[in-house]
Amino acid sequence: MNQSKVAIVIAGGSGMGAAAARQLHQAGYALGILSSSGKGEALAQELGGVGVTGSNQNVADMQKLVDAVMARYGRIDVLVNGAGHGPKGDLLSISDEDWIKGLEVYFLNVVRATRLVAPIMQKQGGGAIINISSAWAFEPAALFPTSAMARSGLAAFTKIFCDEYGQHNIRMNNVLPGWIDSLPKKDERQAAVPLQRYGKADEIGATVAFLASDGAAYITGQNIRVDGGLMRHV
Repeated sequence: MNQSKVAIVIAGGSGMGAAAARQLHQAGYALGILSSSGKGEALAQELGGVGVTGSNQNVADMQKLVDAVMARYGRIDVLVNGAGHGPKGDLLSISDEDWIKGLEVYFLNVVRATRLVAPIMQKQGGGAIINISSAWAFEPAALFPTSAMARSGLAAFTKIFCDEYGQHNIRMNNVLPGWIDSLPKKDERQAAVPLQRYGKADEIGATVAFLASDGAAYITGQNIRVDGGLMRHV
């Protein structure tokens, strides 16, 4: 069965990834969802799509999803890359292994999935890749050291990818969420946000769906903050 539009959501079992999957479904996309918890597979079934339980740190798991989606729908128009949670800790107490784990969780998740999907998009004549990153990628905070390290690298990877693959009409953008309601709320964090509230996972999902749409056809290589005005740089 061929669909007009097909999206894959990696790490789409809960939180922002699941919200993105639901928003894309509402926009008319057929879905493939990967998550390690099994929730992504259940959500895919609920939305009439293809689900695989597996890890974005395992190429074979992601290949299984790509193959299942291609077998069912014959194309992939959108790839959404979510991430899990990497190591934290006092800056100089973080081990080499945990820095490398941060790259696995926050950077190589995108590289692996893009390797699998970009050639498919190239053959089709285009596609959109959206990575859920972090507002702290450019204003690093001690709270999230491995995330900030890896996601600033992801921003560089995104620029290079766009230089290489823009000619094939493949776009890549990063969404940079601030404090989102899928995290535990803390009053002092909320008070620091100009809009005086946490963002909603659905608001991240809506941003992802926009970046996937034809309305964003001339947007590529960008890092789009969805943080209620929290970050200060201009």
